[in-house]
Amino acid sequence: MNPLSKVPVTILTGFLGAGKTTLLNRILSEEHGKRIAVIENEYGEVGIDQALVINADEEVFEMSNGCICCTVRGDLIRVLGNLMKRRDKFDYVLVETTGLADPGPVAQTFFMDEEIRSEYALDGIVTLVDAAHIEQQLGRSDESTEQVAFADILMLNKTDLVDNQALDRLEARLRDINRLARIVRCERANVAVDHVLNLGAFNLNQVLERRPSFLEPEYPFEWTGVYALDPGRYELNLGDGPDPTMSMVIVADQSTEESALRDGAEWCVRRYAEPPVVLRPGDEVPLGQHVSLALQSPGRKSFFFTVDSVVRVGLYTQHTAEEFDLRLMQSGDEAAPPAPGSNAQPFPATEAGSAGVAGEIPVAVERTWVAQHEHDDEVGSMAIERDGDVDPDRLNAWLSKLLRERGVDIFRMKGFISLEGESRRFVFQGVHMLFDGQPGQPWGDAPRRNQLVFIGRNLDEPVMQREFDACLIST
Repeated sequence: MNPLSKVPVTILTGFLGAGKTTLLNRILSEEHGKRIAVIENEYGEVGIDQALVINADEEVFEMSNGCICCTVRGDLIRVLGNLMKRRDKFDYVLVETTGLADPGPVAQTFFMDEEIRSEYALDGIVTLVDAAHIEQQLGRSDESTEQVAFADILMLNKTDLVDNQALDRLEARLRDINRLARIVRCERANVAVDHVLNLGAFNLNQVLERRPSFLEPEYPFEWTGVYALDPGRYELNLGDGPDPTMSMVIVADQSTEESALRDGAEWCVRRYAEPPVVLRPGDEVPLGQHVSLALQSPGRKSFFFTVDSVVRVGLYTQHTAEEFDLRLMQSGDEAAPPAPGSNAQPFPATEAGSAGVAGEIPVAVERTWVAQHEHDDEVGSMAIERDGDVDPDRLNAWLSKLLRERGVDIFRMKGFISLEGESRRFVFQGVHMLFDGQPGQPWGDAPRRNQLVFIGRNLDEPVMQREFDACLIST
């Protein structure tokens, strides 16, 4: 396909609170003659960014599955694929990542998936940098460093909060990380649209020079085992492991060559983006579907599946087989030798911990997929959703105390509040100890519901929920 006929895509990234949504609103409100489709990724169980984006009803496609880096790459592929069905409605795509995302795996999507590569062209990566907070973020977050390193354009935002000497030092530090990016200074993300769109800036060869492993994808699973099976019913037997559940997909007709394992992995990325079917011990596992095995009960657990012909199946599992002592066995009423020509090996029922096992199936080929990044386990999100009105004085006292005591650990907060006596919802956003709020849209007939999202380190959710509840006006 002619590159000029592909849909250009800009990835908009930046750490929490850097100003991505502000920039997005500027782009959507300016007269630039482009029809833009926006894809957003929320971090946390309550998605509110779409409501913060103007004209969002027709233009914003939201994903609320958390990390856009690896676990929802399939979801991004799905949304991009669905967008092509309404190709006549847009001519540009903006992907806004969560502030905790490494943009590298997002960019990978436009090179690793053949269907997406044929329809879309990555135009550039724009990273917003919070001039007032980036110094401490670079010291505490690998993601913020990756966002700077991958940028084609670095928008040094909130320059009104920092003096010129500090800005010069900051620019020097950013150039030490990324010497190829162009740096643009701005306030409130106020830049010309041509600094963001139609850059023609992303150069895959340059990226591969800086990071040769760029096209090594990250997957939401850690292990693949391929088994050669005869027709029959099989038992998947697992012991106790480090997790009360395990996601997996069983792929039929799985070849053992490395290229075939890669193809199977890419196929499974899409399956993992679908909600899993929850299975309990004793249940049948459907082939080709994303399932979540419930493993809470102690001792060994068994799940079953059936194949109708001689076939190789690939198990793509969230954890490695070793972590759960995973075994695949023939299922039968009595322990019997395998049929002539079968792949099964004799396996005593007592050793398997399951009665009626005919034999364990040896793994023909196994492959471990190692993710290149891990998120800080101390960083998480929490949401508060409550109906009713809030007392402004109590709310102000609570937020002041919260930011004073925990502001350093609160990377980002945003949401809507129903203030007593106000006909419009109060829209607020904050980064660390900085807080900004203003009246938003009228409530109208919509229920007056408070929605607050906090992202930070070691958040004490029960205490914060209780303290916010104390701000509510009793009815």
